[in-house]
Amino acid sequence: MEERSSIGSRPRIVIVGAGFGGLACAKALADAEVDVTVIDRRNHNLFQPLLYQVATAALSPADISEPIRRTLGRSDNIHVLMGEVVSIDTDARAVSLADGAAISYDRLVLATGSQYNYFGHQDWQKHAPGLKSIHEARQIRHRLLLAFEQAERSQDEAEMRRLLTSVVIGGGPTGVEMAGAISELGRFMIDRDFRSLRPEQLHVVLVEAGPRILATFPENLSTYAADYLRDIGVDIRLNTPVEDVTAEGVKVKDAFLPASCIVWGAGVKASPAAEWLGLSPGPGGRLPVACDLSVDGMDGVYAIGDTALALGENGEALPALAQVAKQQGTFLGKALKANLLKGAAVPDFRFRNRGNTAVIGRNAAIFDFGSWQLKGRLAWLLWAIVHVYLLVNFEKRLLVSVQWIWRYTTRQRGARLIDENFVAPER
Repeated sequence: MEERSSIGSRPRIVIVGAGFGGLACAKALADAEVDVTVIDRRNHNLFQPLLYQVATAALSPADISEPIRRTLGRSDNIHVLMGEVVSIDTDARAVSLADGAAISYDRLVLATGSQYNYFGHQDWQKHAPGLKSIHEARQIRHRLLLAFEQAERSQDEAEMRRLLTSVVIGGGPTGVEMAGAISELGRFMIDRDFRSLRPEQLHVVLVEAGPRILATFPENLSTYAADYLRDIGVDIRLNTPVEDVTAEGVKVKDAFLPASCIVWGAGVKASPAAEWLGLSPGPGGRLPVACDLSVDGMDGVYAIGDTALALGENGEALPALAQVAKQQGTFLGKALKANLLKGAAVPDFRFRNRGNTAVIGRNAAIFDFGSWQLKGRLAWLLWAIVHVYLLVNFEKRLLVSVQWIWRYTTRQRGARLIDENFVAPER
């Protein structure tokens, strides 16, 4: 096995994952007297909150992604590796990659994020992709656009209904955002670009197993979101668990919903970090961590973001949100620098809630700040400002801002190109 280690005798910190938490941790360690290795299975960082806009042709993949090397390239003490972690030897303090390399560490930070949970039905994934990667977003966009083209030529009423039906599974923020975006995109496209179709033929179904959508928000905001979605034509099915997903559509408790495009947003689970460490994961596959974000029983190993099951001051698990991951990453990077260079103990992490948000459609979003709330157009503007600010650099912020302003005033979408490399799902 090939072994790689940092040059010199400086402390070595390995960060697995370059999402919100991993990048924040690395940036906090930039130019410090430590050697940092960032490992990710992709060569780019992805701004996942805007993936749904790639899926619905509002933005292109390049608008929301950035090479990791470019993001961290100005820091000479940070080494970026593209690789797949397969195991961790905590006794030898080494991370093993799929290519046989072993990366030594003094401190290890696991920031591997989450993946969609199909609850034992992994075969559903090929029919109902989630929204965790550019590939999945492009796959959804391809299926949507191809279905419209095929419906334009269809002479079969039942087939046309199937082609013009999209089912979004899961009433959380991702599901709500996708359902609203598909409805608005489809109705505008059909009205403007297609001659044989009518906007009212479009059918977007949002399926939720629970009694209301956006269950993590206060009930009044959830009700506002549901009313808005219904106003733009979304068919919301509550208390409706999914029983099966096929290439033809979705089977729910009392019906079969034929559909050409199915999107999964019904739940997530943590990456296999617990498996690498030989530990039993907590709820959602997350690694239980102490107040200082260290993994219980693992010397020098820490977990942040969706990977970690960290408790807030109220004793409840912190949510799997970008703001949690960013705060934990920045905190841990600074704490490890002080720990390794000055011998300071790693203090307890305290989360500062900056509010929770979800966009519902054009001119509509909700914000929950705990003590006060915001909804409607003003919330949408605030949502847009926050998300532009969170993009990785000024170039992306400027580009996305200009595109949003142009598309808001003209109602134009991005290039609605069908990628011939994507194969339609088998039926």
